[in-house]
Amino acid sequence: MCIGIPCQIVSIDKNLPHIAIAEVNGIGREIDISLVTSNNKPITIGQWVLVHVGFAMSMLDEDEAKQTLSFLNAMQEEEPDVGVLFIGKE
Repeated sequence: MCIGIPCQIVSIDKNLPHIAIAEVNGIGREIDISLVTSNNKPITIGQWVLVHVGFAMSMLDEDEAKQTLSFLNAMQEEEPDVGVLFIGKE
């Protein structure tokens, strides 16, 4: 199953600007943001992104991100394997 998870950027590495910490459901994870940033459109703290296999694939607006998270959380009640997507890296 391939599902992207909406995550919110909470910090960007000052030494490696393509690496950020993104959070979903209170769990932070390190992600690569190089696919969604450019000199003309830098990513900012608080921005929502769609994350798949550790890479931010696209930017989302807050309403779209929260709606998708609500759907995924509801889906988790029917399909517990979806909960694995919310587990952060320790």
